[in-house]
Amino acid sequence: MTANMLEFADAAALAASLADEVAAHLETAIRDRGTASIAVSGGSTPKKFFEALATRDIDWSKVTVTLVDERFVPADSPRSNHLLVSAHLLKDKAAAAKFIPLYYEAPSIDEAAVIATEKTSGIGNPFDVAILGMGGDGHTASFFPHGNNLARALDLSGPRGVLTMQAEGAGEERLTFSFASLSDARFLVLHIEGEGKKDVLEAAKAGSDETDMPIRAVLNRAASPLQIFWAP
Repeated sequence: MTANMLEFADAAALAASLADEVAAHLETAIRDRGTASIAVSGGSTPKKFFEALATRDIDWSKVTVTLVDERFVPADSPRSNHLLVSAHLLKDKAAAAKFIPLYYEAPSIDEAAVIATEKTSGIGNPFDVAILGMGGDGHTASFFPHGNNLARALDLSGPRGVLTMQAEGAGEERLTFSFASLSDARFLVLHIEGEGKKDVLEAAKAGSDETDMPIRAVLNRAASPLQIFWAP
């Protein structure tokens, strides 16, 4: 797998460039196939990117947005990625997009994962765009080091869809698309910011143990070329 590292002067420049690139890929998908799909990540890093992307002038009514992963918390929880995306992306021109969440109220997270898999089954085969983040522990999506479902989540021969994850570093139980669902995105991006994240990425490149740093699976085994967007 090839990875291309793009470095920017600051987070604002990164956000603007990434928004332009993503908008172009969504436009291409709409032109070629009539619809477009994008899976985005949560956390604080993508806020500026979301704000920039929401202003891009594309036919958002033909775009479906979903999440790479989600905490098993209601959509109005301050810990919810759904809430983050609603506040920063699904507005302005992007308010016309269709959003499919991963969290559903259910008796258990396992049942919620089944519902999420059913709800998202019509998109992302492959995704037109998938934007990944990375934690300081080397996790991406909800592929956490030594997570209880990590081997299944990282198995590229496994099914597409949403899995559950519990791990010491994850806090709440998580819902996450499998690596098989994300690996072949037509435009696969790792969005990271700060010198610390760059150091984590270099450490990941230097080793091979995916259970210790799951981002290595993306660096080494993703089916699509990886575009790394970084700013200090």
